[in-house]
Amino acid sequence: MPQVMEFKLPDLGEGLTEAEIVRWLVAVGDVVEVDQPVVEVETAKAMVEVPCPYGGVVTARFGEEGTELPVGAPLITVAVGAGSEPEPAAVAESSGSGNVLVGYGTDHSRPARRKRVARPAAMAAAAVVAPVAAVAAVAAPAPAAPAQASGPVPVISPLVRKLARDNGVDLRALRGSGPEGLILRADVEAALRAPAPAAQVAATPVAAPEGATRIPLKGLRGAVAEKLSRSRREIPEATCWVDADATELMAARAAMNAAAGPKISVLALLARICTAALARYPELNSTVDLAANEIVRLPSVHLGFAAQTERGLVVPVVRDAQSRSPESLSAEFGRLTELARTGKLAPADLTGGTFTLNNYGVFGVDGSTPIINHPEAAMLGVGRIVDKPWVHEGQLAVRKVVQLSLTFDHRVCDGGAAGGFLRYVADCVESPAILLRSL
Repeated sequence: MPQVMEFKLPDLGEGLTEAEIVRWLVAVGDVVEVDQPVVEVETAKAMVEVPCPYGGVVTARFGEEGTELPVGAPLITVAVGAGSEPEPAAVAESSGSGNVLVGYGTDHSRPARRKRVARPAAMAAAAVVAPVAAVAAVAAPAPAAPAQASGPVPVISPLVRKLARDNGVDLRALRGSGPEGLILRADVEAALRAPAPAAQVAATPVAAPEGATRIPLKGLRGAVAEKLSRSRREIPEATCWVDADATELMAARAAMNAAAGPKISVLALLARICTAALARYPELNSTVDLAANEIVRLPSVHLGFAAQTERGLVVPVVRDAQSRSPESLSAEFGRLTELARTGKLAPADLTGGTFTLNNYGVFGVDGSTPIINHPEAAMLGVGRIVDKPWVHEGQLAVRKVVQLSLTFDHRVCDGGAAGGFLRYVADCVESPAILLRSL
C-alpha cells in the first residue's frame, strides 16, 4: 500500500524562521523524484528551490503563492510506493539526484553523517554549522564570535524555535550555553527575563497622507534594513578617502586581456589588491566579539562584493579570496553575479564575509560613505574611473582618476592602520608593479 509522507518546510539555515512561497514547481497529481525541487521560496537571504526528500505522487500542497510559512509547516504530502523509506534521513541515503539544500537531499560523499541525522531540523543545523564562515546567510573557517547576528544559529529543538518565535526573540542575537554554542530553552527564557533595550520600544505607526504607498519592510529588504541598522547602532565607524591615478592599472588590465585566456575584470584586480593590503593590515580583516569583549582577527579573507539586483542589494561572498588569482576572482565574481541577477543565490553564498568591496562607480558616482556590513570591520568603496586633469611627473595631464574610500570600525584599529591600508591600495592602483612584491 502506498504510504503518504508529509514534507515540511525545512530549516534553511542562518536562523531563518519563515519563508514565502514564490512559485510552486509541482501540482497535485504530479509524480516527483527524490530530491526534485517542488517549490521556490523567498527568505530574508535569497530565493531558494526546495527539494523534496521523497519520491512518489503529490497528494496535497499547503499554501498559496505569496503565503508566508514558518519553518516546520507542511509543504506537500507525497504518496510513496510500498517499500519506500519513510524517514528523510533514510531517503537521503538512497539513490537520488545529489542535490543538497542545507542538509536536505542526498550527498553520497558523506553517508555516515546522513545516518546520524534523525530530524530535518537537526540535518539543517549540522549542515549549516560546518560551512558557514562568519556571519550570509550561509564554507570556510568562521569568526570565533559566538554571538554574531548573522552567523549560524545552532538550535536543534523545534520547541526552542517556537518559544523564541512566539515571544519575538531573535535567536541570532543569543549566545548559546549548550555544547558548541547550542541555544537551549533556558537561553531563550533568560532573554525573555532580561529588560528590553530602550531602542526596542514599540514604534507608533507613521501617519501617511492620502495616496501614499506602504511597502512591507520584510524579506530581503527587511533583512538589509535590520543589518544596516544594527551596524550603525553597534559599530563606531569612520571613513577616510583618497583620489588615485588608475591609468597604469587600466593599462595593465588591457595588456592582460590582450593575451590569450579569460578576461580580467577591474573588480578582480581591485580584489587582489585588497587581499594584499589585508595581509599587511590584518586588523581590518576581523570582527568584534562583544560577548567576550575581544577583537577576533580572521585567518582567511572571504570577500563580499555589493551587487545590485531587481530584488535589492545583495552581498555575495568569494571564499578564500587571498588564495585566488585575478582569473579565478573574475570567474567567481561572474558566477555569483549571475546567480544574484537570477535570484538563485543560496544562503551559503551570502554569508561568511570578512571584508566587503563596494564598487559604486557603476552608478556613475565618485564617492560614498557606506555602512559597514556587520559584523565585518571594514569596507572599501570604489568610485567611477573617469578622465580628469592630474599632475603626472610634474606636468598637467589627463589621467584616469578614481576615488577610494575606506569605512572602518574604529574599535579594531586607529587611523594610522586605516590610512596605511588605504594608501597601500592607492599605491597599487597607481603602480600595479608594487603588487608584485606581495605575490
